[in-house]
Amino acid sequence: MLKNTFLLILITLLLVSCNQETKKNNLSGSIFGTFYDINYFSKDVSNYQKEIDSLFSVINKSMSNYQENSDISKVNKHLLDSIDNHFIKVFNASKKLHKETNGVFDPTIGKLVNAWNFGSEKNKTQLDSLKIDSLMQYVGLDKINLKGSKIIKQNPKLYIDFNAIAKGYAVDVIGEFLEHKKIKNYLINIGGELRGRGLNLTKKSGWTVGIENPNFDGTQSYDKVFILKDRAMATSGTYRKFKIDEEGNRYAHIINTKTGYPTKTNILSVSIITDNCMEADGYATAFQAMGVDEVKSFMKKHPELKAYLIFENNKKELETLVLNNFPLN
Repeated sequence: MLKNTFLLILITLLLVSCNQETKKNNLSGSIFGTFYDINYFSKDVSNYQKEIDSLFSVINKSMSNYQENSDISKVNKHLLDSIDNHFIKVFNASKKLHKETNGVFDPTIGKLVNAWNFGSEKNKTQLDSLKIDSLMQYVGLDKINLKGSKIIKQNPKLYIDFNAIAKGYAVDVIGEFLEHKKIKNYLINIGGELRGRGLNLTKKSGWTVGIENPNFDGTQSYDKVFILKDRAMATSGTYRKFKIDEEGNRYAHIINTKTGYPTKTNILSVSIITDNCMEADGYATAFQAMGVDEVKSFMKKHPELKAYLIFENNKKELETLVLNNFPLN
């Protein structure tokens, strides 16, 4: 009798444990001018909304160019030279990407981003070649260095904008927070930047994600859907934010760090898969400013990256390019 009772209790505990493990939690809302959607499975009944909101607030306070009293805004106004650990991590990652892409990825392009009205500050002054040339003197991440937590600029007017990498960093911060809470199965989506770990236990499979089609009319549709497991993915697109010249040429919202002008490109979308979302975010942005052939060459030297490109060929037809075994299922 005691043996049967013990077995019954054990089975009950196992069932309760399994039910707790498979409890799906969802948090969603707005942040960084876009949306966030976080799904995870946990034994803990807490939804961690308060903690995650706090993390978002700290990251915004550190690196948002849209907040006048953020650390990065104060650095840009020469009111602060000591930065926090979030800023340091993103700065160091930016240095790495800047070096690997031969300066194509460069957060000091911010003054020109604003001058072309792609950034946080609106410019009402007509741009000409002289104005652009004058702003180019402030471009170059090699002109800024760190000494401990102190940021040192060669020119105090140098302006930093982490918009091309900070959102991916935030995805990683939330992922690390969940893992610290012993959560092994989750998918984080902040404005299309993703980090997935483990499984979607409801479907008993990996996390299903998709790549948005480059629709110029603002609608959303997905043709390519696949499983993202234990990796991160970021996508950069030029089909919503661009300028068209008198000849009908389309220019991306990404500024060419060598010329100061918006990038003329036939690449409409770049998706990168790698270990962390911060680097995926940065590489996806940099590849928009490269030509297709340059991306191909770069990827041969970086097997740790997987890429999926959507671009227009010479006939204005859409083509796709899969590099380094980007998942096709």
